Amino acid sequence: MTPEDFRQLALSLEGTTEGAHNGHADFRVRGKIFSTLGYPDSGWGMVKLTPSQQERFVREHPECFKPVTGGWGRRGATNVSLFGATVPLARRALALAHRNIKAAAPRPHARSHVPASERPMKRRAS
Repeated sequence: MTPEDFRQLALSLEGTTEGAHNGHADFRVRGKIFSTLGYPDSGWGMVKLTPSQQERFVREHPECFKPVTGGWGRRGATNVSLFGATVPLARRALALAHRNIKAAAPRPHARSHVPASERPMKRRAS
């Protein structure tokens, strides 16, 4: 899999936008990063899994997945070897990371924010 394959898989997920974080491409849903590309080098991606999801991917596919070093890795951030992973395997990991972040991110409000000073007063029951 190439970095461009990984990018296209990430961008194919509903509501995903591409940005940059610390000089690396990132992929966000509802404004929150669920994946990055190019760290620690161009042959790697990262997906934000839960610790149990990470444990399963690392155990079943150690040639493709490894925890990110440090605290982020202990919380589920998982490196993906682009040259070791297949497209279906990367798609599955990206979809899980996307779902994890989408479920946790607050939903945008249906109406725009109106400052309290501009809202109509509510009447109290007497």
